[in-house]
Amino acid sequence: MMKVSLPKRGILAAALLLGSTAAEAADHPGQADIKRIVDQTIRPLMRENKVPGMAVGITVGGKAYVFNYGLASKESKRKVDDETLFEIGSVSKTFTATLAGYAQVNGALALSDKASKYLPALAGSSFDTISLLDLGVYAAGGLPLQFPGNVTDQATMIAYYRNWQPAYAPGTHRLYSNVSIGLFGYLAAQSLGQSFDDLMARKVFPAFGLTHSYIHVPQAKMASYAYGYSKDGKPIRVRPGVLDSEAYGVKTTAADMIRFLDANMNGGKLDDSFRRAVAVAQTGYDQVGDMTQGLGWEMYDYPVTLDRLLAGNSSDMVLKPHEVTRLSPPLPPRKDVLINKTGSTNGFGTYVAFVPAKDIGIVLLANRNYPTPARVTALYRILTALDK
Repeated sequence: MMKVSLPKRGILAAALLLGSTAAEAADHPGQADIKRIVDQTIRPLMRENKVPGMAVGITVGGKAYVFNYGLASKESKRKVDDETLFEIGSVSKTFTATLAGYAQVNGALALSDKASKYLPALAGSSFDTISLLDLGVYAAGGLPLQFPGNVTDQATMIAYYRNWQPAYAPGTHRLYSNVSIGLFGYLAAQSLGQSFDDLMARKVFPAFGLTHSYIHVPQAKMASYAYGYSKDGKPIRVRPGVLDSEAYGVKTTAADMIRFLDANMNGGKLDDSFRRAVAVAQTGYDQVGDMTQGLGWEMYDYPVTLDRLLAGNSSDMVLKPHEVTRLSPPLPPRKDVLINKTGSTNGFGTYVAFVPAKDIGIVLLANRNYPTPARVTALYRILTALDK
């Protein structure tokens, strides 16, 4: 039977920042309906896709709810609870984008700057003509999804970038790429004179009130770190890789992710720099069919059909190049949009979306990399049920 989890003593203070803990939400009108909607959607989803455990976060009308299902570890039979940490894969890119926005509003960089400005080792390479913006929206000219296997450290990373030649003129084609946005995040951190990991831990996460979010899970929190499960059902966690922190490195809880979405919608508790950083990330820079590409975030006019969301989050959009229209001037942040991002590692699957005009945000965290269409369909069902 599904439950709205009560926060444990150790996270009570953090849970209060949500505006409504699960316990406080007990008297909130509509809670029974929200429970029913989520339960009827998530339980069949888990069963059909053999997902061991999930955490679902909902924010609606300023009230936050967390619903926990199943097992964080099949081996130990440990259940998913409010402190369970999930790998969120490429949803991490939205944190990377926020850091870059912060660097821009504080004058450390400009998105129009050429990439080689922040890494002198790239001077004389193709990155003399590729902007930070091109990297952030996957339009550098065809950087691949992943590094080749021989890129294993900073030296081989720099050699790879120095030798790489674009297939397209910068700013003309989108090809989704960890290699592109990974460098974007790395250079944003360079502009601020600190390591990316330290900036996340000491600047970005605290700015949003995230107390259970990590690039590197500390030993004291390892018991809360869920195991993901591979296609053959084996326990697995993400392995270190070049620019992994920037592209897919965040581990977090449903409560922290809902807090992050709420701040992206409402921003009232953020300081001015991060409020403006959020706006930079939610600005539309390129148009790709029905989807407007922000930094990290991908946006659609709302209301949006399920078919359009499925197309925008399809394997075709991930694996193939698409011509883009560079928006000039960029499209300022809007309320009447659905803003979303998928994320996966080998053992985890995530999907998050929010609609500022409706004050609704939804987080789906799972410890199995189940098909993206199933995630999109489930979240869309919850969203349309809440938006009545």
